[in-house]
Amino acid sequence: MPFAYYDNLSAADKRVYRKSDAITRIAIPDIAALMPLAAAITPALEAARRSAVERACQLLVDGLNRQLATPQVEVRVLERRPSNSQGELQGLYEPDEVTGGAARITVWMRTAQRVQVVKFRTFLRTLIHEVCHHLDYELYKMPETFHTEGFYARESALMRELLGEAPRDARGSP
Repeated sequence: MPFAYYDNLSAADKRVYRKSDAITRIAIPDIAALMPLAAAITPALEAARRSAVERACQLLVDGLNRQLATPQVEVRVLERRPSNSQGELQGLYEPDEVTGGAARITVWMRTAQRVQVVKFRTFLRTLIHEVCHHLDYELYKMPETFHTEGFYARESALMRELLGEAPRDARGSP
């Protein structure tokens, strides 16, 4: 079932939306090789060492891109999330057309209000969410990246695989 904004999309965007919705998992050739890279984010994040978190994230994203033969993307980890009356920005993907160079993922490691370091799972999910936007453009060659049920299924499946957790069935059960 499409999200409510689907009805307002153009016919071309509806085709892209449906394509995105149909893809529920990203086939990673050697997920086991990436699991230690994901785990390596934890100690840097717990120590609140921004530059170490950024390096660990870059290594993970580089590993994903190498395995999928997709272009590299620059990962930036910044300290405190920006916020406004609508909430906090957790992550941002900017394709190369926007940056004028390499695509860029920006994630923030501290909450806006309490300035607390984000918990590992939340932080990793945000990073993987932004990676999924990158893969929509670069792996699946979509002209746009939409938040579809398929998009969120890809994000969740990749998270679970990176953490060595059992896959879920279509209803969300292990």
